[in-house]
Amino acid sequence: MEHKTNTKGKLKKALIAAFPHTIPIFAGFWFLGLTYGIYMNVSGFSFLYPMIMSLTIFAGSVEFVAVSMLLGAFAPLQSLVMTLMINARHLFYGISMLDKFRGLGLKKLYLIFGMCDESFSINYTASIPEDVDAGWFMFFVTLLNQIYWFTGSTLGGIFGSLIHFNTEGLDFVMTAMFVVIFMEQWLKDRRHESALLGLGLSLFCLLIFGADNFIIPSMITILAALTAVRGPLTRAQTPAEEGGAEK
Repeated sequence: MEHKTNTKGKLKKALIAAFPHTIPIFAGFWFLGLTYGIYMNVSGFSFLYPMIMSLTIFAGSVEFVAVSMLLGAFAPLQSLVMTLMINARHLFYGISMLDKFRGLGLKKLYLIFGMCDESFSINYTASIPEDVDAGWFMFFVTLLNQIYWFTGSTLGGIFGSLIHFNTEGLDFVMTAMFVVIFMEQWLKDRRHESALLGLGLSLFCLLIFGADNFIIPSMITILAALTAVRGPLTRAQTPAEEGGAEK
């Protein structure tokens, strides 16, 4: 009985700690999910399609593209390649989370499945309180974000024919959220070499590859550059951190 009580207390504490971090995601996911559900509805699909797809796929970009795949000719290989191209950035997210996911047991399976841009950003950058279980914190961040998307897309699918509103500019919510996360990380870190390197290489790839094709090259170059300078950056940061600890 005492063990169950401790477990419930641990889960409750992790949920309470995770929820505030996901509130900005709710604002974006819920309305974008509604848009997706409405899109599925006006394309002739039952609400069951966005509901089940948001549970089993949970990849917003792919789910939007899946509408045209379902309406087009049967082409499984083309669909596979397109899906891999759209979500290739998740390969780099996974590499970044290797240490954080280590030793999490079965929770890791859901964290891998449910990793999206927003969940990755929160779980990678959030300062988790010492008395909160990190594994459950990341689990609830991921779960809450999927619930937001699931409820939004399902409601959009159910009431799509009745809801009419202008969604122009709504996608900027996600961009604004990522800017805020970046600024929080900038203010939290003492040194900014890695952030400046990422910005510089992203801008370079944007100029070379264009707005539609720069994400994957940017991630490859950033990963290669950070791997190359990881040693010097670590050595430069460690003394400063140790000095701060001594004070």
